[in-house]
Amino acid sequence: MRSADHLYVVTYDVRDPKRWRRLYKAMQGRGAWLQLSVFQARLSRRGLADLREAVSAVIKHDEDHVMILDLGPADDVKPRVSSLGKTFEPVSRHTIIV
Repeated sequence: MRSADHLYVVTYDVRDPKRWRRLYKAMQGRGAWLQLSVFQARLSRRGLADLREAVSAVIKHDEDHVMILDLGPADDVKPRVSSLGKTFEPVSRHTIIV
C-alpha cells in the first residue's frame, strides 16, 4: 500500500538562541536532524499542518525564517544528494508499537 506521505526538508534561521532551541525541540519527533538548522521529515498532510502550527507558535514572524521544502511523495522520491563526510539517508516509514 502506497503512503500519502511527502518527504520534506525543513531549514530555519532563528535569531534568538532561546527560540532556536525551542524550535529544535519542536522539530524533534517530527523529523530527523541533519545539520545545525536542518531536518528532514516524512509527513502526512495532517503532520505537515501540525508542524506548521508548532513552528508558527515558536518563531517571531518578523525576525525568523523557516523554509519547508516539499520533495514530493515519500515513496517515489529519490533525492539526489551530494554528501561529504557523513552519509545521507532519506527518512523511511517505520511502524511504532506503543
